[in-house]
Amino acid sequence: MTNAFAIEAKALSKSFGEVKANDAIMLKVPAGTVHGIVGENGAGKSTLLKMLFGLYRPDGGDILISGQAQHFASPSDAMAAGVGMVHQHFMLVEPFTVLENIILGAEGSAKLENAKEAARAKLLILEEQFGFNLPLDTPVEKLSVGVRQRVEILKALYRGAEILILDEPTAVLTPQECEQLFELVKQLRCQGKTVLFVTHKLHEIIAVTDDVTVIRAGKTVAERKTADTNSEELAELMVGAKVVRATSRQVNAAATARLRLKDVTAEGEHGLRLKNINLDVFDGEVLGIAGVAGNGQTELMEVITGLRAVDGGKVWMGVDVIADKGTVTDPISLRRMGMAHVAEDRLKTGVVESMSARENAILGYQREPDFSARGILKLKAIAKKAAGYFESQDVRPRNPDLPIGSFSGGNQQKLVIAREIARDPDLLIIGQPTRGVDIGAVTKIHDQITELRNAGKAILVVSADLDELLAISDRIAVMCEGEVVGTLKVEDATEMKLGLMMAGDKREAS
Repeated sequence: MTNAFAIEAKALSKSFGEVKANDAIMLKVPAGTVHGIVGENGAGKSTLLKMLFGLYRPDGGDILISGQAQHFASPSDAMAAGVGMVHQHFMLVEPFTVLENIILGAEGSAKLENAKEAARAKLLILEEQFGFNLPLDTPVEKLSVGVRQRVEILKALYRGAEILILDEPTAVLTPQECEQLFELVKQLRCQGKTVLFVTHKLHEIIAVTDDVTVIRAGKTVAERKTADTNSEELAELMVGAKVVRATSRQVNAAATARLRLKDVTAEGEHGLRLKNINLDVFDGEVLGIAGVAGNGQTELMEVITGLRAVDGGKVWMGVDVIADKGTVTDPISLRRMGMAHVAEDRLKTGVVESMSARENAILGYQREPDFSARGILKLKAIAKKAAGYFESQDVRPRNPDLPIGSFSGGNQQKLVIAREIARDPDLLIIGQPTRGVDIGAVTKIHDQITELRNAGKAILVVSADLDELLAISDRIAVMCEGEVVGTLKVEDATEMKLGLMMAGDKREAS
């Protein structure tokens, strides 16, 4: 008789030094269901997933697959037991074709062409069963983000996954791609697969799951039938208190442009080119930038923040030209002019992983007089500032001496945002402000952005989360293939309109 639970965690525990990431976690996932897992940043979700997939070994407790105890020493052991995982950052080799990526490491034959043909026959059966219809001979680098995700899912199914872990699966998808993913998840359930769906977006939990487990401070604090709960209850269970917006938006009078881009062109990555970008960001305004990842948003922020040269057009901050064909203003000078920058890829350009959280708390400002004198750091002042950020932003664990790389992504983000807004900037450029951040911290970050806006500051926000942009923006500009295809007032914008624009549908500004 088949066990009723596809996967179970019994008193699963894992510590890293003095930090107890998982403390006797309990999880029961009925076979053939979609099971949600939610929790704050630092609650222990990632650690749990990594143990279930063999990336970490537990210090205590048991993992059961269909009632059988398992001791995974590696992801290969987990895959052999029928567990597959689609990571938030895809594990694909971009120049390889879809077929080559799927069989990579599991060729099954010394002769690659024979392996490909055998795999193709098996994949065609899986595609028909689940409705994939993927271009098997197309290089992955030519595919959209949503299609790449389906490649990852098909790869897991090809390797025999009966249990599929989806970690933040909608983080970089358009609304239309999200709907396609939800339909696929429902199809997987109909075919008898079990899905663990981990997301910070509580409306997605309500839309797609059968059951949900809430984790807080490394422990299981609640289990609910999804039909018997709602987003408000789940948010309260996650943070241990009601989540409320503290700051309301004020009506601002017409203001002058703090940031202006006129006919800006620039070379981008992977053959992309910024083409004739025209944008204004006014004092007392949040301008949101929407678009599927890789359509020029990163290059736009780099041009504004002095990290990428332009080859045409001009960028002004107030009355000062900060970029044109012969000018690139360096980031230190821009900071002193009143610009602050929260990088969208915090690990690449926002923090230094090997440095302590205390050191990262002043990164970029270490030359300022309050933190150094004659080239010597003021260690007590730095420690005091870092401690204040930890307290005000609820950064966990409360140990600024730990390397920043040992903190969860959400807690890293809290510290970076505290650092950048502490100087009361006139212009804030912020990329993916709440990516990987829990509902309580999302509310706080949104309130901080709104407070700056209400105080007359100009803010440009790049986000893949349309709900976020609709919640905090005054206007939303949409980028596709290096162009701004349209700008809408937030009251005229809907997810459907924005999603069509993200796919290239041009609209007149409103």
